[in-house]
Amino acid sequence: MLENREGQKVPQVTFRTRHNHEWIDRTTDEVFKGKTVVVFSLPGAFTPTCSSTHVPRYNQLAPTFGQHGVDEVICISVNDAFVMNEWRSEQKAWNVTFLPDGNGDFSRGMGMLVSKDDLGFGERSWRYSMLVKDGVIENMFIEPDVPGDPFEVSDADTMLAAVAPDASKPLDVAVFSREGCPYCVRAKGLLHDAGIRFEELVLNQDYTEATLRAVSGRFTVPQVFINGDYVGGSEALEQYLNKAVAA
Repeated sequence: MLENREGQKVPQVTFRTRHNHEWIDRTTDEVFKGKTVVVFSLPGAFTPTCSSTHVPRYNQLAPTFGQHGVDEVICISVNDAFVMNEWRSEQKAWNVTFLPDGNGDFSRGMGMLVSKDDLGFGERSWRYSMLVKDGVIENMFIEPDVPGDPFEVSDADTMLAAVAPDASKPLDVAVFSREGCPYCVRAKGLLHDAGIRFEELVLNQDYTEATLRAVSGRFTVPQVFINGDYVGGSEALEQYLNKAVAA
């Protein structure tokens, strides 16, 4: 049975991290003392759910957590420092701190070290998240103890609801562009000025014209999508933003 440890202190361990070709030890006190920290722990770097959903959403919401008193968002996995550093780079998860729990000491101390021998993983962390204030666990969300790799409660949105129930979530914005396009520059400038983060997809690097026609029915750029809705080009985006400000 996986124990909820709300009200208890996090275990005292040393994380062996690697920065600029040097080993740097970070103790539990250095990580948690005097801070408000969100931690999410998962079975392994580069694994499907962890890479496609768990890490990206925490990375996206990290600035929102920061606006509501969270000093650091930390990802912990039973992997070594080299793997964790490469995974963070591959994910471009610069808003999240990746801590390697290579020997499983922290996960074991949390009572979350489980056998994944059936997958050839050995011992790994169960998937969970927690809000830690000054080293004491205030909220803990543990995935149900069922076979497989459940992902129901340790997600970033559930944690944000606990930290700040009324927090506004960032918009999901994608901009289809091409190099040398002045209208694309204008659209990105409008988003920057509005303080809206976005993902840019560049023609013949991230997509083809056929892809653009398939998703928007158009072949000109930029084409902007917000929260799953088609907005259009730079002029349409400006009108959208003006209406949002006026609302």
